Amino acid sequence: MVSVNKGEWDKSRGPDANHEFNTAWLAAAQRVLKPNGSIWVSGTAHVIHSVGFAMQQLGFKLLNDISWVKPNPPPNLSCRYFTHATETIIWAAKNSKSRHTFHYKLMKEANRGKQMKSVWEIRPPEPWEKKFGKHPTQKPVALLERILLASSNEGDLVLDPFLGSGTTVLAALRTNRHAIGIELEEKYIQMTKNRLGSRVQIPTADTHPAEKTLFELSY
Repeated sequence: MVSVNKGEWDKSRGPDANHEFNTAWLAAAQRVLKPNGSIWVSGTAHVIHSVGFAMQQLGFKLLNDISWVKPNPPPNLSCRYFTHATETIIWAAKNSKSRHTFHYKLMKEANRGKQMKSVWEIRPPEPWEKKFGKHPTQKPVALLERILLASSNEGDLVLDPFLGSGTTVLAALRTNRHAIGIELEEKYIQMTKNRLGSRVQIPTADTHPAEKTLFELSY
């Protein structure tokens, strides 16, 4: 038995309030997204449909919905549902005029010469990825690296507004991208610092409190 209590940030405030929050943060992300940039948002059934609807309301251009298949998902202990073995990832461009980046040939090569489909089987985080601690919704580095390699170029700037344990910025550095991460919880900021070592720049004690949740990394 494992706890399903991931923290206050994961608790539902009801469908209307949840959708209002999703719309607000997606609008903020859309505002800073470059004209030809794109956004990836992952989630399970309790939130991803709201995310997709909010994107449509805001005028994003929906490109793909990826089904991330987890080969060894946790068992369903209640035996009242199918075992949750997938997570949906929505890929969208800023608007209908965006000329988004997609490295088709690279993805085809990674898929042994065949067109890559929208169903990805990628293992959960490996033991080495949890060396400095665990996050309840931690994503595997392989998943984030595929996303970045598919839809961005070396030297591009990647923003993760919900950084968690730092997987996005780790993947960005490994693929020669710049990254900005935003995280509210100090324990996860520390986890990210530990994972990235000396390559991370964290605000000092003199930094204004409102700025302490943001840090930038570069190779």
